[in-house]
Amino acid sequence: ATYMGTKITGGSLVYLASSGVISNAASVAFTQFDASEYDSYQFHLLYVIPATDNTRLMAHASVNGGGAYDSTDGNYKFGSATNATGFPMTQSERIGSASNEFGVCGQLSIFSPALSGTYTMAKAEIILIDAAGNINEGAIDSVGASVYQNTTAVNAIQFKMLSGNIESGEIVMYGIAN
Repeated sequence: ATYMGTKITGGSLVYLASSGVISNAASVAFTQFDASEYDSYQFHLLYVIPATDNTRLMAHASVNGGGAYDSTDGNYKFGSATNATGFPMTQSERIGSASNEFGVCGQLSIFSPALSGTYTMAKAEIILIDAAGNINEGAIDSVGASVYQNTTAVNAIQFKMLSGNIESGEIVMYGIAN
C-alpha cells in the first residue's frame, strides 16, 4: 500500500483523520476504518474537556459504518466482568470542566476490529487532572482493558461524554498497516 506517494510497510502507524478543534460537540465519530489496509487503530486524545462537570468519556462501536453506535449497557465489559455502555476511557465520573481541570490526554487502541467471530478488544491509556488537582492515570480497571461483546466486525468509533457535550480538545486517528 502507499500513502501520499510513500510505500507503507506492515506495522507502520499511519495518520488517517483528525476531529480538528472540537467546539461544543455532542460526539466525535471516525468512520475511516479499512480492513484491507489496517489491522488495528489508535486514537490520540489531546486535552478533551467536557462541557459538563464530573462526567466520563466513552467510546462506542459501530458495525454499520457509523449508521448507529452501540451504547447498550452490558454489550461492553471492563475490569473482570463489569458491564458498561461503551469502551470506558476514564474511571467513574471524574472528568471536569473547571479552570483547574484540563480534560484527558492519552490514547485508545482498538485491536483487529475487522475480525468477525471474536470480541473487539480495546485498551485505554489516559491521564487526567481531577477537580482536587490530583494527577490520575484515568484508565479503567484492569489497566484500561475493555471488550465489545459483539462478534460482528467493528468499522467505526464514536467518542462521547456520559453526560453533556465535548467542550474542546482534539482526537486524532491512526491506522496500523497490515
